[in-house]
Amino acid sequence: MESISKLYDPELIALADYVLDDGLIFSPLAYETAYYAFIDSLGCALLALEHAACARVLGPIVPGTQVPNGVKIPGTTYQLDPVQAAFNIGTMIRWLDFNDTWLAAEWGHPSDNLGGILAVTDYLCRHGKAIYIKDLFTAMIKAYEIQGILALENSFNRVGLDHVVLVKVATTAIVTKLLGGNKDQILAALSNAWIDGQSLRTYRHAPNTGSRKSWAAGDATSRGVWLAWMAMRGEMGYPSALRAKQWGFYDVLFKSNAFSIPRKYGHYVMENILFKIAFPAEFHAQTAIEAAIKLYPQVKNQWENIDKIILTTHESAIRIINKTGVLYNPADRDHCLQYIVAIGLLYGELTAEHYEESTAKDPRIDELRNKMIVEEDKLFSQDYLDPEKRSIANAIEIYFKNGTKTDKIHVDYPLGHRQRRQEATPLLIRKFKNALKNSYAAEKIEELENNCLTQAKLETLKIAELMDMLAK
Repeated sequence: MESISKLYDPELIALADYVLDDGLIFSPLAYETAYYAFIDSLGCALLALEHAACARVLGPIVPGTQVPNGVKIPGTTYQLDPVQAAFNIGTMIRWLDFNDTWLAAEWGHPSDNLGGILAVTDYLCRHGKAIYIKDLFTAMIKAYEIQGILALENSFNRVGLDHVVLVKVATTAIVTKLLGGNKDQILAALSNAWIDGQSLRTYRHAPNTGSRKSWAAGDATSRGVWLAWMAMRGEMGYPSALRAKQWGFYDVLFKSNAFSIPRKYGHYVMENILFKIAFPAEFHAQTAIEAAIKLYPQVKNQWENIDKIILTTHESAIRIINKTGVLYNPADRDHCLQYIVAIGLLYGELTAEHYEESTAKDPRIDELRNKMIVEEDKLFSQDYLDPEKRSIANAIEIYFKNGTKTDKIHVDYPLGHRQRRQEATPLLIRKFKNALKNSYAAEKIEELENNCLTQAKLETLKIAELMDMLAK
């Protein structure tokens, strides 16, 4: 039977060709960064287990269900089918808003795809296929690239869609290939991903900000696994899913605009990914909290004497995390620029616990928020979009009632930026080690550190071997 792949939207064909190209050579930097992204994601997942709100959504749909030879969930005793396992792992990685990030016209968290990729590779490994961590890194590089390149010049949030649509698309493509899918099957799966119902951003914005934003990516990556499985069972595709007049994705959901794909798929995104090293906060605020903590010694015990606080930032931060008024829950607070800065000025640090009600009831937080003036610096906005700079700049200057003021603290690049990678790597390793200490006994920690803290050694492990170590 003749392949129908040539009938598909060219954007889908380009994605399928990229996923299927086993001859691509990725740079050593891409693999090194994938290694750090992987252990960082594992650390984020383990840290999330400390939070009851995360733990309550994990496990099987039917309590007590254990799937024979199923996927093992790190830090737990769960053993699940690949779809539910993808939801669990993806949700754990994303829960604390502490995993890696990509910022462009659209933003997102490419490590969200690890939920689906890790679940499926573990499942395949337990069913007779030898898949090594090095193979996982290759799949990660491609998933990151798909999500990140589609995000460079295409803003889904501006039409009201949540960025997790790109998690679903990337996971769908990569997982179909991992399952042995050919070009027609990958295209069928991708077309279904695009015509699938897409999440609105309702749960990310006041007055509806809520905890769904912490499991939306887990939902998206698990849906990608499900769509891949359907394609492998012979489910048909829809060749003009994007470009069909009136009924395609472009006309229905993207104001009749086609995607802009400004560069060829390769390994650009992985090389330039942004890590959240020190602060569990929305990424546009990472340099702001760093500046606030630098100012902490100058304002400690002088909060009542502050007249005003000038926050200078970039357009995306103003649009996404500039919030005044009541903040209703942790999901609201960790996406509020003013709240994040206030915590830094009051406590000299920022942890996930600072978003909880026990801290949020401190009246000084809102007193400081009410003194903040948020201003855009056009150069900050320009450098944010510059592909050679990709800065995420913020600056803070504090004025006191006696007429004095602090220095203007200006930070261009957050710790997790490629520009500061050498400075950040030891802290990333420390973040991973701390996550292990919170989850395992000493003997298990030693085993995991021996296997995970050297890239070359980790790459030689089979997926199932590592997942056995991570399970309880």
